[in-house]
Amino acid sequence: MNVLSVENISKRFGHRMLFENFSFGMAQGEKLAIVAPNGSGKSTMLKAVAGEEPTDTGKIIFRNGLRVGYLPQEPVFPAGMSLLEAIMVSDNPLKRAVLEYEKALENPDDGDRLQKCLDEMDRQNAWDYEARVKEVLGQLGIQNTDLQTDAASGGQRKRAALAKVMLEQPDFIILDEPTNHLDLDTIEWLEKWLASGNFTLLMVTHDRYFLDRVCSDIIEIDRGELLRYTGNYSYFLEKKAERRAQQLATLDKAKNLFKSELEWMRRMPKARSTKSKSRVDAFYDIKKEAKKRYDDESVEISVKTERLGSKIVEFHKVSKAYGDIQITDQLTYTFNRKEKLGIVGKNGTGKSSFVKLLLGEESPDAGKVVHGSTIKFGHYDQEGLVNADDKKVIEVVTAIAEVIELKKGQKLTAAQLLERFLFSREKQWQYVSTLSGGEKRRLYLCTVLMANPNFLVLDEPTNDLDIDTLQVLEDYLQSFDGCLVVVSHDRFFMDKVVDHLFVFEGQGAIRDFPGNYTQYREKVRAEESERKKEELPQKSAASNAAEPKQKTKLTYGEKLEFEKLEGEIFELESKKDELAEALSNTSSNDELMELSSKLDALVKEIESKTERWMELAQWAE
Repeated sequence: MNVLSVENISKRFGHRMLFENFSFGMAQGEKLAIVAPNGSGKSTMLKAVAGEEPTDTGKIIFRNGLRVGYLPQEPVFPAGMSLLEAIMVSDNPLKRAVLEYEKALENPDDGDRLQKCLDEMDRQNAWDYEARVKEVLGQLGIQNTDLQTDAASGGQRKRAALAKVMLEQPDFIILDEPTNHLDLDTIEWLEKWLASGNFTLLMVTHDRYFLDRVCSDIIEIDRGELLRYTGNYSYFLEKKAERRAQQLATLDKAKNLFKSELEWMRRMPKARSTKSKSRVDAFYDIKKEAKKRYDDESVEISVKTERLGSKIVEFHKVSKAYGDIQITDQLTYTFNRKEKLGIVGKNGTGKSSFVKLLLGEESPDAGKVVHGSTIKFGHYDQEGLVNADDKKVIEVVTAIAEVIELKKGQKLTAAQLLERFLFSREKQWQYVSTLSGGEKRRLYLCTVLMANPNFLVLDEPTNDLDIDTLQVLEDYLQSFDGCLVVVSHDRFFMDKVVDHLFVFEGQGAIRDFPGNYTQYREKVRAEESERKKEELPQKSAASNAAEPKQKTKLTYGEKLEFEKLEGEIFELESKKDELAEALSNTSSNDELMELSSKLDALVKEIESKTERWMELAQWAE
């Protein structure tokens, strides 16, 4: 049974048709991702499904009573509100129950109100809500919850919006680029949460590992056509390749048939009126099929790289701190030719500050950073194009250069370069404000590379870029002759382009790991496994020599504990019922507060013992 039906929806912006007569459905528990080039209307389609954007035609129907949560690409919160207030604002009955209960506790004299709140907390099973809030905020790295939304960064607002969606516990979740602004540890945690959750998911993301591990279905928008693949991203790539090969084979047959039919049409032109009308009609159908094009348009990156001298960038005992937060501590490092360095670490450990030191935008507290005389930096940062919305696409590029040098002495005009970055002559005269988020990032990438840098510093380059563009960028960076420093949360991208990592572990500790991100995670898991083994009590020589046996049943002590827990949980449940009854009968405000506190503690104790009972139950005979 479908929980969502999208029927023949269309959307046009001015003269531009984003999508036309698109239809699809989703069943309970499906996890579906939309894959398409930038500017194909992915975000607009999500907005339409979420009820944030009207469509020109068609209808979108959710099953009655379905709770829907939506994470936009760029969340907006009301000014004058803290992050915590923004997270807690919701029509969700569970959140309302918690907020009303907390307000009632501030005014204990109103016994009737407190009792109603206690009853609603029971109905919503909301007694562990505070623990859930702390877990989600902690995992998403939201620490300063008092920060005002209008003072928060884009990343802080994105994480707050994601926390809001998760805490609402919706039946249907819509996510637009959920991994943007998250660090790698948080992405892996979110990946597991989404993959194991009992909800329906519709999302847009460029993170290929994320797609592979979370999604059960993929929808591709290809040349105005909606194509569905039942399987994860790896399956989608396999089937897409098969479909494209079949299309090309069909096209070859159509071309050959067109040639033979064209010869037939050209023979005896004077007698054309006597020819078979059905064959003439069929000829035009064949002609239409033969003229189809299936060649994939992709970004072309072939800009020139300036010569790089022997001295590049050197860090000499560099220390930098902001208050109590140490960024680097006596860091000494020399960059080499064609080096490709990835920077990873949790938010707040100093990755962006290190980039500023590297570029010379910040001065160290101690030590020095030395730049070679031939260095020409190209810096792609998270801010993207600044103050460009009122300019036309062509004006953004020509403001930098009218003619751009390529490899092997070739030159391109600004318009020709833009065409290589998939901006048609028509689109070049559009205002930047009309571009999609991904198209703006692609234009920004063009402006960075056209300056012919020999030292690229890319800060979250994968945000909002479509997968096809990412693949071209990866190929370019793999063969890039200069130096490369990448700060990215995209694990697939990092695996493809870097040869070693700086892992920022906090308080100035930087680990230089020789390998890509996946190799680093495997190393970390091996180290954690080894550490856990060392923490286990030392076994006797005899037990070490014996082959360890797999646990198949409870020990005698565990069996006694298991039987005891059953009785304890039964007693606690009885006490809970007694407390609930006492709460409903008392009229004393002081007693209400005391009984409420006891009930809260009792619920937590029941949950703890139940969890232990379930752990033992799997081995009980």
